Amino acid sequence: MSKPESPTEPFKRALAHAARSLAETPDLEVVFSGDGPSLSGNRAVLPHPPRDLNSKEASRLRGLADQMALRYAHHDAATYARGRPGSPEGQAIYEAVEQARIEAIGSNALGGVRANLTTVLEQSIERKGLVRMKDRASIPMADVLSLMVRERLTGDAPPEGARDAVDLFRADIEARAGADLDRLSSDILDQAAFQKTVRTILRDLDLGDAELDAQESSEDEGEDDEQQTESDENDDGEGDGQSPEGASMDEMETDEQQAQDGEQQLVEAEDDENAEMSDEAPEMGDGAKPARPEIRDNNQPEPPYKVFTTAHDEIVGAEDLCDAEELTRLRAYLDQQLASLSSVVSRLANKLQRRLMAQQNRSWQFDLEEGMLDVARLPRIIMDPTAPLSFKQESDTEFRDTVVTILIDNSGSMRGRPIMVAAVCADILARTLERCAVKTEILGFTTRAWKGGLSRDEWIKAGKPASPGRLNDLRHIIYKGADAPWRRARRNLGLMMREGLLKENIDGEALMWAHQRLISRPEQRRILMVISDGAPVDDSTLSVNSGHYLERHLRHVIGEIEGKSPVELLAIGIGHDVTRYYKKAVTIVDVEQLGGVLVEQLAALFEEEPKRVAANRGLLAPPPVTQPPPVKTTTFREVRGALA
Repeated sequence: MSKPESPTEPFKRALAHAARSLAETPDLEVVFSGDGPSLSGNRAVLPHPPRDLNSKEASRLRGLADQMALRYAHHDAATYARGRPGSPEGQAIYEAVEQARIEAIGSNALGGVRANLTTVLEQSIERKGLVRMKDRASIPMADVLSLMVRERLTGDAPPEGARDAVDLFRADIEARAGADLDRLSSDILDQAAFQKTVRTILRDLDLGDAELDAQESSEDEGEDDEQQTESDENDDGEGDGQSPEGASMDEMETDEQQAQDGEQQLVEAEDDENAEMSDEAPEMGDGAKPARPEIRDNNQPEPPYKVFTTAHDEIVGAEDLCDAEELTRLRAYLDQQLASLSSVVSRLANKLQRRLMAQQNRSWQFDLEEGMLDVARLPRIIMDPTAPLSFKQESDTEFRDTVVTILIDNSGSMRGRPIMVAAVCADILARTLERCAVKTEILGFTTRAWKGGLSRDEWIKAGKPASPGRLNDLRHIIYKGADAPWRRARRNLGLMMREGLLKENIDGEALMWAHQRLISRPEQRRILMVISDGAPVDDSTLSVNSGHYLERHLRHVIGEIEGKSPVELLAIGIGHDVTRYYKKAVTIVDVEQLGGVLVEQLAALFEEEPKRVAANRGLLAPPPVTQPPPVKTTTFREVRGALA
């Protein structure tokens, strides 16, 4: 007898067929998983539809499928990577506007697709909390520009929840980049031309990359020269019909060169996401060019690390950055993600708890001359009445008081699934370690603003003195203090889901701050775990210092902690190799691996003496009783008489 079909199966099949049709390919593989939504190659992963599927949820799932199908059909990764900016804010805008272009193509063609995509957009706006953002500094520019581009391409005004946020920026953006925004609609089907216009808009808004812009200008001049030369060659009487053919040949040569450099450019785009400026980058084989020019003078020593001003830095609790209502909503969203990983969460938590509790359990010593009577040895007396009684004693396994600090990179490049998984894992560890009597602190680090904030304004007013050092306003966030119980701090972790929070990252000073907090703790053992996705990046600082200024300081801080401090340092890199900075480090390519890596690495840190721990574990159960061979055959009557 065949198993009855789930009520959602017909909906899944219809969704998959519609997605393949919209993508104009039968090769699009549509699967349903708790890890969706995501698109990798020709594999689209969608969330499982709920059993009680209502019209709003169905429209949302159709919208997610439409997004992936349209991206598969109308997006070229190599073209996208060539023009991708190096700054995190520029990257966010570049991606958001490209997504707006892709969705506009489908919206203009099909009314049903337009309705589905609008549902997804409205839910995204609600999740990000744009309706409650009244301060310009907290509103992500990427969201504002993508909504304005969507308005230009489709004629649809921003949804009501985001209208006020867009209006705060509309007049300024229209004045500076309105003409270029109007040009986008004519390039909607030409991704390369569209992205070129987007980079012009970034320059209009002072968000462009100087190096990329210079390279683009050079390429434009070269194209003009080639076109002029070609025109001169075609003036020999062959006619105007040769011009399109010549242009096609140029395009073929360009495409061939792009194909040869495609792999390098994709890696470059990934590296530019974190703007890694290390001298050791070529050793990794990425071949990537730095997103910003390195300003160096090899004839003079590097100036020591310094800070232009600390007047605008802040150390703030998560609850002070967000109102209670929004924190509750963000935590609810995080709980939804946690629910989809419930089996993984339970498995990781139980595994870590077993490994830690095994080192805190008491052990027994056997075959002693005094102590508690070991009843497991009584059969020996029956077999041999002359055998002495055996005693046992309980002893505590040494387990030092421990505190663990989890320091999480809150930079813009962590936006999306990486920061969500980092928040989930911090939540898992805090709960598990608390059950094991290990105190846990959760910290985050970012900056208060893009492009330097108030620190840069002061530097400009001071006449732009040379080598100002760090030139941005730090924001160090306390999500959970070491002495705070998890139940009181759990809501704070939802703040990481707030879109406008993630900006730039200055890792060296964040490490110093977290280390200083650990040093002041009374626990005997202190562990610092860093979760990051690359090198420190701050456009404002790196634009007026050498390109490796922040990285050099990070290496110095790490060296001091690893070489001179009692604090044990461990790092986990997401998608980028951090072993070149930290002695104890692991790198994961897929953020799905982060939970398992956290548990394994932390448990390994606690096993300071593996042999002793293994021996103690062996003592948790008494060793098997070995019965001595009988000296003579004994009857039951004789045994009873001996015992009497």
